[in-house]
Amino acid sequence: MLRAIPLLPLLVNTAWGFRPCPKHCQCYESSDLVDCRSRGLLRVPNSVPHGTWLLDLSGNQLAEVCTRSFMGLWSLKILIMSNNSIQTLQSQSLSSLQFLERLDLSLNQLRWLPLDFSQSLSSLQELRLDHNLLEHLNSSSLGDFENLKKLNLSYNLIQTMDAGVFSGLSRLILLSLEGNKLKVLKEGLLNRQTNLEVLLLDHNNISVIEPKALAPLRSLTLLGLQGNHLVHIRFKTFLKLQTTNTHLQLSLNPWTCDCELHRVFSKIWHVRHLQVGDYKEILCHAPAQLAGVALSSVDSHLCIAETATVLAIIVTVMLAVIGALLKAEHNRKNKQGSSESESERQEK
Repeated sequence: MLRAIPLLPLLVNTAWGFRPCPKHCQCYESSDLVDCRSRGLLRVPNSVPHGTWLLDLSGNQLAEVCTRSFMGLWSLKILIMSNNSIQTLQSQSLSSLQFLERLDLSLNQLRWLPLDFSQSLSSLQELRLDHNLLEHLNSSSLGDFENLKKLNLSYNLIQTMDAGVFSGLSRLILLSLEGNKLKVLKEGLLNRQTNLEVLLLDHNNISVIEPKALAPLRSLTLLGLQGNHLVHIRFKTFLKLQTTNTHLQLSLNPWTCDCELHRVFSKIWHVRHLQVGDYKEILCHAPAQLAGVALSSVDSHLCIAETATVLAIIVTVMLAVIGALLKAEHNRKNKQGSSESESERQEK
């Protein structure tokens, strides 16, 4: 009987689903935190306590996350796997994390996401996938993130996205796509993002923004378009933004500084809810004689040549009209004089 007494705690702990702290990790029982940072781990440890709500696996050597790697971790709220070498997320690798709220997979080597990536993560509010190698976004991979508020996809290799890739993310307030290889911002891509407040598209290859691409964004406060391939923009594109106050960042683009561009920015300035925060940093790329010159220093002169040309045309037309009228009057008088002379001859 006495020999059995030391076994009682072990039996009680087993009955309550007790699991020992993983080897090489540090567990904080009072706060249910498991710290496995930079421990040289090659795979997800299989003995994480069931009550854990934060698991930090950052800075290890994980290359793959296998199916059911996190089975039994129903209490997990925060999972950090940044700065590893993860290339593959197997199907259902996150299937038991229905209550996870924050997932960090940044600084890895992911080239694609499994089609069921979002299926068991309906509670997720923040997702970091920045600094990976993603080239295409599939709508099936992100379709079930109905509570997601922050999505960071910056500094990947994204060139294409399915048309409805963000259609299930109606509560999104921040979307970062900066540092990718996007060429066109298409209409319909952001149709469900009426709550989006921050949209970062800096340092892509965007040369075209389709006319109604920004129209659904009724809550937008910041739109980053720095460092793209924009040469001209349409005023109507930004006029579609029916917001209270939106700051635009448009510098570091190869702008062609002409009268048309001046008119676009002049109109933007007169729209109360639109603010170009970096207007003084916008530099001309073309024509050659204005390369490197700040748009703000020459904008008032860009339409002078065009105005002079228009005036010259108007003057030329007016002179031609006056000349035609004078000639017509001269011909009328000559004709009238001839008629009078003919009448006098007949009377004689």
